[in-house]
Formats: sequence, C-alpha cells, structure tokens
Amino acid sequence: MSVDAQAINYGGRTAWARNVAAPVRDFLSTETGGAIVLLGAAVVALLWANSPWRHAYESVWSTKLAIKIAGGGISADLRQWVNEGLMTLFFLVVGLEAKRELQLGELRERRRLAPPVVAALAGMAIPVGIFLLFNAGGRGAHGWGTAMSTDTAFALGVLALVTPRTATRVRVFLLTLSVVDDMTALLVIAIAYTHHVSLPALAVAIGLFGLLLALRYAPVGRSAASVGIGIAAWVAMFKSGIDPVVSGLVIGLATSAYPPSREELERATGLTRSFREQPTAALARTAQQGLMSAISPNERLQYDLHPWVSYVIVPLFALANAGIHLTGSLLGNAVGSPITLGIVVAYLVGKPLGIYGGSWLASRPRLHGPRPLISGPVLLAGGMGAGIGFTVSLLIASLAFSGQQLVQAKLGAFGTVILAPPLTWVSVRMIRRLPQALRARQISRTAVEILDLADDIDSSRDHIRGPDDAPVTLVEYGDFECPYCGQAEHVIRELLSSLGSDVRYVWRHLPLNDVHGEAQLASEASEAAAAQGKFWEMYDKLIEHQDELAFRDLVRHARELGLDEERFTDDIRRHEYAQRVSEDVASADESGVSGTPTFFINGRRHYGVYDLGTLTQEVRAAKQRAGLAAIARKQATLVRP
Repeated sequence: MSVDAQAINYGGRTAWARNVAAPVRDFLSTETGGAIVLLGAAVVALLWANSPWRHAYESVWSTKLAIKIAGGGISADLRQWVNEGLMTLFFLVVGLEAKRELQLGELRERRRLAPPVVAALAGMAIPVGIFLLFNAGGRGAHGWGTAMSTDTAFALGVLALVTPRTATRVRVFLLTLSVVDDMTALLVIAIAYTHHVSLPALAVAIGLFGLLLALRYAPVGRSAASVGIGIAAWVAMFKSGIDPVVSGLVIGLATSAYPPSREELERATGLTRSFREQPTAALARTAQQGLMSAISPNERLQYDLHPWVSYVIVPLFALANAGIHLTGSLLGNAVGSPITLGIVVAYLVGKPLGIYGGSWLASRPRLHGPRPLISGPVLLAGGMGAGIGFTVSLLIASLAFSGQQLVQAKLGAFGTVILAPPLTWVSVRMIRRLPQALRARQISRTAVEILDLADDIDSSRDHIRGPDDAPVTLVEYGDFECPYCGQAEHVIRELLSSLGSDVRYVWRHLPLNDVHGEAQLASEASEAAAAQGKFWEMYDKLIEHQDELAFRDLVRHARELGLDEERFTDDIRRHEYAQRVSEDVASADESGVSGTPTFFINGRRHYGVYDLGTLTQEVRAAKQRAGLAAIARKQATLVRP
C-alpha cells in the first residue's frame, strides 16, 4: 500500500486523533472554543436579563428542584444546582489536569512547584489587599474573597488565543497557579463564607474521601464504586454546609495518571484476539475491561468530562449567574463603587504584580529556589491573562453580597473579562518586539527542559536523515507494519523537504509484535540492509509496501535494491540483528513509549496529532528556542573573565 493511498484511506486523521485524552497542551482547541462559548453564554444572560422577558430569567433560575430518597433528600434552586452541583465537575477536571502534570509533565520535578505555588499565593494576597484598600471601613469589605481567584476556563482560553500553541510552559504554570488559587478560594469559602458547618456530615465526607483513595487497590469494580462514593462524598459535603465543589478538586488531585505500559497493551490485545476467536458476552466484557484498564483513570475521566465541562457546564454557569438588569443609574453607581473598582483594579493590577513578585521571590538563589519555568516578560503576560475573575469570583460574590452590592460585584467581574484579554494580547505583542538578545538572556535564566527521551542520539549508531548540526532533531519510534507510521512518513517527507537543514530525522524501531506479526522481521531486514549501507533505501521500500513484509518479500526487496542477497538472507535467518532492534525497544520502554508512531522533538515528547501543520509549528518553535539558547550561551561566554 502506498503512502498516498494510506493518506486517502485514513482521511487525514492520525492514530493520536483517535486516541484517548492527551495532556493539557492537547486541550488547546477545547480551551479556545470553550472560552468563546463561555463568553457567548454571558452575553446571552445579559441580553435575556435586559429583554422584555427579564422577569423570566430570575424565575427560571429560582425554580426549586428537590431529590428525595426515603425520608431524606436535597433541595435547592436551579442556580444552586448549577453552582454547587455541575461546577463540581469543572473543579474535578482542573484537579485531573493538574495531577497529570504533577505525575507526567513539567512538574514531576517537585522543586519546580515552588514558583507557581508562591506566585499563586502572592497573586491572591495582593489583589485582596487592593480590594480592602478600596473598601476600608466600608460595607463591602467583607466581600474581599471576590477579588482573589483567577477564572481558569477564561484564563487558559485567552492564553490559547494570544500565545503560540507550543507555549506549553506558560499553560502549565498557569494551570498550577489556578489549582492553588482554586483550592485556596474553596478554603476561603469554607472558612469565611460558610455560616454553619455540620461536623458529623463533614466527618462522613472525609471518611468517604479516604475510602475513595483506598479503592485504587480494589481488584475489580473500581469504576462503578468510585462514581457512587464520589456522589456520596458530594452529598455529605453539601449537608455539611461547606460548598461541595471542593470535592471535585480533591477527587481530581487524587486520581492517578500514568502512561499505558507495554504489558497492559499486550494483555489488552490478547483479550481482544480471544474475543475475535470466541465472540461471547463474557469475553466481550473482559476485553472491554482490559482495554479500559490500560489507560489511567485520570485520562479516561479527562476524555469523558473535558468537552462537557468546557462547552456545557461552565457556559451554563455563566448563563445562570451573569444576568444583570442594566440601567443608567446602576452603571453610574458601579463606576464609582468601591466594590466594582476594587475588583477591577485588584485583578488587572494586583494579579500580575502578585504573580510576578511571587515567582521572582520563590526563584531567588539566596533562598535556594529553583529557576523559574518561564521568563520575566512572559510571566508578566501570563499574570495579565490570570487577571480574569469570573467563575469563582461570582461564586463568592453570591455568598458574600446581596442586592445592589451583588450587582456591583458582578459588574466588576465582567469588567475583568472585558479588559484583561486585550491587555494580555498587547503584552504578548510587546514581548515579541523585544530584542532577540534580551529574550535569549531572559530564557537562559529559566529552568532547563526536562527531556523525555531516555537515550541521546548517537550518530554512529542511529539512523539519521538530515544534517548532523541541525538545530532540531525529530525522533520517531515506529513499526514498519503500522499503518499510522506509513501515514506519518508522508508528513515527515514534506517536513524534511520544507524545513531543509533546520531538522534531522531519526528512526528507531518499536515493532508491536502482539499486533503486527511481520514487524520484527521487517525491522531486522532494515538493519541487515544497513549493514550493507542501504538502510534508508530499505526503509523506503518497507514503508511503501507495508502489506509485503513476509520473508520472500523482504528478499525480493533486497534483490531490487542490489544487495548481496545471500548475505542478506543469511542475516535474516540467523536473526543477526535482533539484538540491535531489542536495544531500540528497550530505549522506547525507558522513554515511556508504548505505541507507534511516537515522536520526540529535541528530546521532548510530542503529544497529539502529527499532521504537517502541527509538526511544522512544533519544529519551528523548537528551532527558535534552540536559537535563543545558543545566543544566551554565546553571551555568557563573552562576559566571562
């Protein structure tokens, strides 16, 4: 099957596009679209509240909904069900994404947590201080909590719109900051804005959380039991008087994330093959369970919940809370209101200053702090993006205020949504205009990248296409029988052709023997050809004819390439190069690779789709980072005595 035919047959989609959830950087499109839908829902709420049907707005959201079982139950209005019920899933997803970064991403090196954590705390303390300055001695001072928490959905959405797709560190930093921010805000809600706490109900909730943690060691039935216990914990939190959304964040942070292991994938393949041979209901269930268990609970939940949270739950929250009947007098009072002004200034000025100052303080060498994840100018731009207070701000406002004060607080939150995005856009554009030498110097002060590729490139051993001194190295772990590798080859050729000397391409073997019966022999055949100086010629043959990899086909390919047929055949029969292939497989295992194709760009794993546009953008970003790093090293050499 030719590469072009494969591209047509697969409709331009890649294996990763069909795969389960990817980490936070692969939620870019959902973040961007979700932020737009969220803004649209807020606009609809405002239009509804200012239409001839404005009385229906409050009537709908004040509708009581009760769930009763036997003698007990829960009763709340529709707005409360959204704010305290559905929003639990929002905080659950935030916790899941943070846990994944902690276990698999940039933050798996725990020292790197200090800058975003301290930045989050300072980014709350300074805005609260500003709000209290505006409201010192006034009636609005008790609502200080409305000025502290970043809106995670809006902030990530804005950053996705105004920064390059590859600005992963900024998003990781902002996500970590948001989690600390949200946890602190939820504690504030529990302590400062909860008037009555039922200790027995709280004790039950804590016990259920402990049971949920212990459930990970249960041999069977974990998924169904987890859902039941999670719901019970939410009910217990609701009954305790503490806002139950905190349960979502706690559960998310407790849900483990890990890459699928080769052993689990091979077991899943065996179960699927058993079902194919004997299609019974029992084997179907076993195969399904085997497939699901290969993927971590964290990623399964993210895959299921993230679109619902971004496109339904958070917009529904905006629809339920953003409706304000605007009048001239109301707007006039808000302009001079210390509550409205305090919230706006706290977010637009206090947030960036607090985040910048906190990160700077936490990364001081005298305090034995680690290097910051992102440079100073980018940190300031990220702080601008974090200066949006909407979801949690409205949540706390609804607890702290009522009447006119509540309206003024909501208008302050709306003001941050309107003003923070353009300020972020302007700051990003200013960063791009900075002199290259200055940007290089700033980047040189940040933490070095954590490399995911276990084994460095060895030009005497690895198979390389492209110049040795190329600034970007693209490594692929592949399988000659894998149809997705065949499809990716078309993309790789285009990439090498368009970027020329900027990139070199490295192929490493990862034959998936449990699904591709001829892949191992094909890999050994390519090494036998390499021994005669024609690896890439054999590589092209194998990729182009992925359905012709039997022994006789391999011999024919060798004959067509003009190889010493007798030597080639003897090498294949004696499995002369099986150990060479095994070494690549071992390096794949050490790098956490379990499927094909898997790509690494300058040592960092590429997650998500691998179409031409995406890989080109990633490679160019890597080239830019490498160039700035080279400039920084040169500057450091020049200033040394």
